[in-house]
Amino acid sequence: MKTLDPSHAPLRTRLAWLAAFIGASLVFTLGLGCDVPLIAFAAICGLRQRRGEALLFVGAVWLVDELVGFTAWHYPMTVTGFGWAAAVGVAILMTTWAVGIVARRLAGATGVVAAFTGAFVLYEALLWATSLAAGAMTREAFSPAILGQVLALNGATFAGLLVVRALKPHTAPLAHSLRELGSERHA
Repeated sequence: MKTLDPSHAPLRTRLAWLAAFIGASLVFTLGLGCDVPLIAFAAICGLRQRRGEALLFVGAVWLVDELVGFTAWHYPMTVTGFGWAAAVGVAILMTTWAVGIVARRLAGATGVVAAFTGAFVLYEALLWATSLAAGAMTREAFSPAILGQVLALNGATFAGLLVVRALKPHTAPLAHSLRELGSERHA
């Protein structure tokens, strides 16, 4: 799958996508607590955008999640709390970067599946290694049940993002696309 060259999309369109992703991060963070599907955002951005823009988008989603987490959800404002937030940020940015590499080497459905699968495995492996190195490893955090929930949330979100991006990949987010689709039907 070719990445979306930002030169083909106007700045206002790219900013609209960024705003939509930040809004989605807010919805997930406020609605699900810490269960923001960062892997899905990393996968879609790594597949569809140039590296710098993908890292910016995913970094913004992560930052919004952390800001809400520390303010509304009262994450512990400790060295450990901030350290874990930083570790998640580094892991998701590394994952986004890796997805971009996969996207440049594999095309079509194979690239999409490989990018998402690789993103899931890499992100979870990085968090597992961080937990192990920090002495914070718990069996529950990486149990099959928890990993299954993370995979289901991210898989469903990734599929939804693919559908939204496929509707009009070079234009504004879903609401705009649906308005246009509705007006085309009535024209």
